[in-house]
Amino acid sequence: MSVHNPDIKRVTTHTIQELKNKGEKISALTAYDFSMARVVDAAGVEVILVGDSASNVMAGHETTLPITLDQMIYHASSVVRAVKRALVVVDLPFGSYQGNSSEALRSAIRIMKESGAHAVKMEGGLEIKESIVRILSAGVPVMGHLGLTPQSIYKFGTYAVRAKEEAEAQKLMDDSRMLEDIGCFSLVLEKIPAALTKTVSQSLTIPTIGIGAGPDADGQILVIHDLLGINNAFKPRFLRRYADLHSVMTEAITHYVDDVKAHDFPNEKEAY
Repeated sequence: MSVHNPDIKRVTTHTIQELKNKGEKISALTAYDFSMARVVDAAGVEVILVGDSASNVMAGHETTLPITLDQMIYHASSVVRAVKRALVVVDLPFGSYQGNSSEALRSAIRIMKESGAHAVKMEGGLEIKESIVRILSAGVPVMGHLGLTPQSIYKFGTYAVRAKEEAEAQKLMDDSRMLEDIGCFSLVLEKIPAALTKTVSQSLTIPTIGIGAGPDADGQILVIHDLLGINNAFKPRFLRRYADLHSVMTEAITHYVDDVKAHDFPNEKEAY
């Protein structure tokens, strides 16, 4: 049974901050389409991320890099049409903000105007500061993202835990403070040591959302297809499966095929 607060009619960036101030954990999940977003929203999740992970989950690409701004807007528009309560955050895809702050602003404005989303998310720290500031100056809320940043996977060369070494941990701390100082409303911490997550979360006023970053972030996020066991090939340590829908769906579809072959579907009651 859900324990979400029914008094919160619409989650905003202010709501997220209030949850941290009260010490209440923030729940977040991804969604990429209308039907799934409607279920996630109704279940009481505070934040729905239209992630560039759609590149992997929905399109079958090996990385998040191929997905385009137009494709992100399509997915975000589908999600926004379903959501009545959650805060909808949309990833700015690779190549739409890194090199030029004017292009970054155009990308963010397109997402906000064309999809109706409530905020954007951007990967990186000091190296994209100018782009974040430009977007914030236009009144667009920005969620930061540090640690393992999948858009930089070819630079890292691995999906291993980040910031285990002192120098990288210190840079992450510095970047997190900078993101807070310039006005980001929250920060995703992905696949970093739990102790570092605790330090960062306690040192910041804004909320942190963890994925593979231990229990001390102010909130947690998972990819919905992983949580539901639709994608059964992805098995990182941080993932807890709450269902095995891959098996359920396979069994249902196999049953349907058998019924069609056996001339059992449709039956007389299912015909007009």
